[in-house]
Order: sequence, then C-alpha cells, then structure tokens
Amino acid sequence: MTTTVQRAEDRFSTRTDWLDSRHSFAFGRHYDVSNTHFGLLLVNNDDVVTPGAGFETHPHRDMEIVTWVLRGQLVHEDSEGHNGVIYPGLAQRMSAGRGILHSEKNDAWRLTGAPEHDEPVRFVQMWVAPDESGINPGYQQLEIADELLSGGLVAVASGRTEHRDQAAIRINQKDATLHAARLAPGAGTAVPTAPFAHVYVPSGSVVLEDAGELREGDAARITDASGQRITAGPEGAEILIWEMHAALR
Repeated sequence: MTTTVQRAEDRFSTRTDWLDSRHSFAFGRHYDVSNTHFGLLLVNNDDVVTPGAGFETHPHRDMEIVTWVLRGQLVHEDSEGHNGVIYPGLAQRMSAGRGILHSEKNDAWRLTGAPEHDEPVRFVQMWVAPDESGINPGYQQLEIADELLSGGLVAVASGRTEHRDQAAIRINQKDATLHAARLAPGAGTAVPTAPFAHVYVPSGSVVLEDAGELREGDAARITDASGQRITAGPEGAEILIWEMHAALR
C-alpha cells in the first residue's frame, strides 16, 4: 500500500474574471506527462463560477462525467435535450459517448423564475474513462440528500455489479464507484478496499490513517487501499472517494 498526498496549493490553477478552478490532473493549458490520471480518474476539477457566467456550449466525447455541487446551483443543458439545475445533494452524470455538446452556467433563475442572485456556484467535476467508446450519450440525476444524512459512505455513481442496488446513478464503467460522505466532527469511515482509491476533501478536514491530516482541497492517491480509517476534524468534513478496480493502460 502506498499513499501520495496532493496538497491544495500544489494543484494546477486556472483563474479568470468568472472562474476559479483547481485541477488535480493535467488539464487544459496545464500539461504534465507525469500527472495525467490515477486509476481510471482523469479529471478532478474544483470550480467556482460567478453569477451569470459559466462554460458556454462545448463538446465532449467518450467520457463519464460526474458533477457534484458543493454550494449554489449549476444549470446543465445539452444537445440531447437534457436540462436541469444541479444543487448540493443532487447526483448528476453525463455520458458523452459518441459525442455531445453541453453548457454549464450559474444562471438558475433563467429556468426557475427565481430572482437573480449574486452567489457563486462551487462544484467538483470528475471524469472517468468508460468501458467502451462510441456509446449513445446519456444523462442521469438523482436527489440523495437524505442518504447523506446517515453520515456514512454513500455510493453516488457506479458501474460495479456489487453497487447495482446501492448507487444513486449508473456510470458506464464497471470498475469504478464514486462514494461521498458528510462526516460530523470526530466521525469516521473507511476507504473502500480497491487497487486504486482517490480521496478528495472539498470541505473541512480529516485525518487519513497512515497519511495524516488532509485539509480542504487536499487529495490522497492510494494504491492497494485496504480500509484505511478516515476521521473528520473538529469542524466535520465532506469527502469524495473514487474506488477503482482497474487503471488506464
């Protein structure tokens, strides 16, 4: 078992007048041949978008894209006719498949009729490689706020057979599961046993067994994970864990 900690301040950063984005892996103009992925995970972006702005219509292909909103509301619209407002506690997946166009913006009032607001939206967007290329594009979302109240790990998105009856949404990758947990102060959970596990702390702080403290924006990449204990700090924490049983070749 090996654990590599990536500190928030060491991640790639993209900043514009409307976007503050932190990238765990090579992304966009930030290219590092030694940091293109971990296991099946290619993207782990933590984005903050100002009101009225966002990512205009752009293409994706052959990727499973999971979006997890931490604060505010994010509007998704795509060329397959899907649209919706994503908010904390709502799991969302887009399968790009043979090709899809979509946009993501912080302008929920346009769809809901609510007054315009001045709140940024913050979300983590994660991309994993699919089992096969050229599939039909797809979209799925589901409210799981009640499940998160348990304080334990919740299977947010999975293609694994063992999580077929547990996962909120399905992804087209049989070797990967995204788990989330909202841990109360001092509460704990365990990293799933897997050849590859990626632990991300979007808020709060935790102590990861054999690795020490992880603060907001920190991540840990674990090979041969075997149930390492995660314990929330005094303010509690939200964590996202990718359990992966294969890696990109």
